[in-house]
Amino acid sequence: MGSFGVFGVDGVKYRHAGRALPCACDEPSEAARELQARGMNLRRRAPPFATIGALSHLNGAATSPRRIRMRSLTLAASMLATVAALTAACSTTAPVTPGAVIAPNPNLVVQGIPPIPASVAAEVAKYTDFRGHVFLDWHPLRREMLVSHRPAGASTTQLFRVAAPMAEPEQLTTTTDPVRVASYEPSEGQYVVFARSSGGDEADKLYRLDLADKRVTLLTDSNERHSLEAWTHTTGQLITLSVPLDRTAQGGSRASISQTLSLLDPLQPQAKRKLAELPGGGWSASSVSWDDQQIALTRYLSASESQVWLLDIASGRLTQLLPAASSSDKATHFSGDFTRDNAGLLVTSDRGSEFRELMLYRFKDRQLVPFTRHIPWDVSGSSVNDAGTLLAAQANVDGRDELRLFDARTLQEIKAPALPAGSLGSTRFHTKLPDLEFSLNSTKGPSQIYALDPASGKIEQWTRSAAPAGVDMSSFADEQVVRWKSFDGRTISGILNQPPARFTGKRPVLIDIHGGPEGQATLGFMGRYNYLLNELGIAVIQPNVRGSAGYGKTFLSLDNGVKREDSVKDIGALLDWIATQPALDASRVVVSGGSYGGYMSLAVATTYSARIAGSIDVVGISNFLTFLQNTESYRRDLRRVEYGDERDPAMREFLQRVSPLTNAAKIAKPLFVVQGKNDPRVPYTEAEQMVAKVREGRQPVWYLRAENEGHGFARKENADFQFYATVMFLRSTLLK
Repeated sequence: MGSFGVFGVDGVKYRHAGRALPCACDEPSEAARELQARGMNLRRRAPPFATIGALSHLNGAATSPRRIRMRSLTLAASMLATVAALTAACSTTAPVTPGAVIAPNPNLVVQGIPPIPASVAAEVAKYTDFRGHVFLDWHPLRREMLVSHRPAGASTTQLFRVAAPMAEPEQLTTTTDPVRVASYEPSEGQYVVFARSSGGDEADKLYRLDLADKRVTLLTDSNERHSLEAWTHTTGQLITLSVPLDRTAQGGSRASISQTLSLLDPLQPQAKRKLAELPGGGWSASSVSWDDQQIALTRYLSASESQVWLLDIASGRLTQLLPAASSSDKATHFSGDFTRDNAGLLVTSDRGSEFRELMLYRFKDRQLVPFTRHIPWDVSGSSVNDAGTLLAAQANVDGRDELRLFDARTLQEIKAPALPAGSLGSTRFHTKLPDLEFSLNSTKGPSQIYALDPASGKIEQWTRSAAPAGVDMSSFADEQVVRWKSFDGRTISGILNQPPARFTGKRPVLIDIHGGPEGQATLGFMGRYNYLLNELGIAVIQPNVRGSAGYGKTFLSLDNGVKREDSVKDIGALLDWIATQPALDASRVVVSGGSYGGYMSLAVATTYSARIAGSIDVVGISNFLTFLQNTESYRRDLRRVEYGDERDPAMREFLQRVSPLTNAAKIAKPLFVVQGKNDPRVPYTEAEQMVAKVREGRQPVWYLRAENEGHGFARKENADFQFYATVMFLRSTLLK
């Protein structure tokens, strides 16, 4: 079975290595999923068949900040702020009263940020409402699809039904929290099951939405995090996974974690059947065999190691398939679809190769047959048509996903039709019809959905992304991949967006670092950052430092454990490269990043403070020890593999020594910190202890916290205010 749709809606590009699991502090977050169609440089690097999902681009105990009361704000000013916000939502420009300011909404805690002039909101308004569509599922019988989308004037992403190509989407959900994960019931499509959390806490609950009357029924317990995994083929039952949350644990933390795999009839949720208790927090279910006897599972151990298991539904017996239980080989293995005759299982693995390949595992002789080795890049996103004759996959070619087609019987590649310009975001065959869904985004616009008839090559567009009035997205310039040598001679790459030629002289630079760390900056739409490029003349570079996905498993592991600071040195080398570029101004550079990228921005601020003008930390790690102590327990062991096990005394000393909090006194340039109060990955205390420590040195710190957000800002009103403040910060550091 293909993946459930997970990313929300306005067209952002983000790639995360490994399945979007509950393991990584940087799995595609609430905000990243929201941005997935809005259009910023975030995209997932998921193995094929991922189901659930970081942040870039918007991604002792500290004293809780007090809400800043803007004493100068009068009722009239507040009304003007409301008008300005409405103006931005409508994507029009209206006259602004001189001196008017934008008041933060009641869910925002603001410290050290100067009042935001209403004129700033008016200037950026036409860059804050790009809206695309993200594919979630095909209707099982009809030529109809389920998508996620943020409608005009709304705050969050919701579910929509698209009845035909270019038909007006019909809104199915209207809630205060985003809805981005959903699937049709697979027999007749009479209802939809969707996941939703609250306030960015990622404690997803599952719901049934009856399409006839739009009635919503809660299906799962609220004290666990639940995920949709797969459907059985004949009985229409749902495979789910659940994991307990720390808020129910004695002392607020758990020493050991397990996930519960269950079989759920959404029409009779009280009869849910437990199939297995799975040790650890990294399990996912990719597919069910066509005879409904077995479930293919992936056990994620780290970005460089994962296993494929089979579960017998009748007996509950678990069998390790890949690597063999007796093998000591470590590699990534991700399970996919069963073949139609149940004689084999599609797998993605990097065993025997630098890159992830598609393979067929044959049950009869227990052999793996690779069939994409001729493609020197990671391959993912596999989907097989209903007849079992054609397979679609995605090749990540230097940060841009391309469509590849294969004969599913011979495993030979066949020529794919030419597609419109852009990078693939998803591919999915209809279960009954010949249509292959695919989505594209590019610098010219956020995610749009198409359908391809592989036999004829005919392409039909199903959705069109929306841009504010007066914005010609076709005028946005293309990106380019740039490369530089790092301290050890290794080549590092990144994506450069240049301002239009009308901006003369050396241009200031924003370095924006992706999360993960096993994520990847990829080619695609820049969303709000188009304002920085086209109106402020700021160049944007998104580096793929060592540890990034997409460049082979050796490169992916180069920042593990005690090699953590080597990735920071890659940014030092980038600063050297900027100094050699005639169009870029090395004296005006700000470093930004989200989640792990937030850690990187802080580490650069402590290591290269004299060479930058400021830094922006969005939901970033400030101290590895407190992060590992306070992150949700189901993530802890999996993060230890990446960062190091703090229970080892030598590693504990190293992690303490390299943490930005330890080196906060070295920060000599302005700092802007952004955080969601309900973040389960990087707890808000990481931000607050960093803010407090830097202020001890009397350095200016801007701090923005949202009480109703998690790992990044998913609500438009919060993301807008964050961007207004970001523009103010960049003007004060780069353009003064």
